This record gives sequence, structure tokens and C-alpha cells, in this order.
Amino acid sequence: MLLALFAALAAQAATAAPPAAIEGRWTNPSKDVIIAIAPCGERLCGKVEWATPQAQADARKGIANLIGADLLTGLSPSGANRWKGKLFVPDRKLRVTAKLSLDAADQLKVAGCAIGGMLCDSQVWTRAGPTNP
Repeated sequence: MLLALFAALAAQAATAAPPAAIEGRWTNPSKDVIIAIAPCGERLCGKVEWATPQAQADARKGIANLIGADLLTGLSPSGANRWKGKLFVPDRKLRVTAKLSLDAADQLKVAGCAIGGMLCDSQVWTRAGPTNP
């Protein structure tokens, strides 16, 4: 009986849940924007849920309303804990190739590259709580 229980537990551990998804609320390093990553069609998108007044003003250089804007689009898996898609950088009016990697359950590295991969930058976003600051 004990042996059967141990075997069942071992089998369950071998079929553990997949890695944590990137779906959810994320904040940038300066904590002035919160983006919610969620399904949109067959892929994932990241929509701005909250932003400070300063972040909204900065974004007006390239977009009328930051709140509700899709900054990440067309995200699809590209490997273990990795996704690719497009990233819109509003204050620079740029749409660039995006690569995301879940480095820890609460850390998402977001990298964007423009000009054929010649100009790249990245940030590490952290999971945001259920309420806005």
C-alpha cells in the first residue's frame, strides 16, 4: 500500500504542471506602467492597464492614449519559457521585434530589437499585484 502511494506521488511529480505562464499583470522597472498580458485570439497581447500621469504624457509623443494601448502583440511561444512577437514603444513611435523570457515566476525579461536586430534594448519586468499603486 505504501509502495503504491509512493509510486503515485512519483508519477505525479514527473507530470508536474508546466512552467508558469506570462499571463498576468507586469510592471516595468520604473513602476510607472502596468501591462496585462492575456490571450487575444490564438496568441497573447499586452495591454496597458495603468500608468502614471508622467508616463502617459511621455507616451503622447507617439500615441494619444496610453491606457488601453496594446504594447505587446502577436506573442507566441518560441521555446521553453520564451515568447516572441512585436513591441510598440510609444514615446519613440517604434514597433520592434520582441523577445520575452520568463527568468523566474515573477521576472519577465522583455527585449526589443529594431533595424534588423542592430539596435536592441531590454528590461526586466516584475509581476504586479492585483491593485494599482
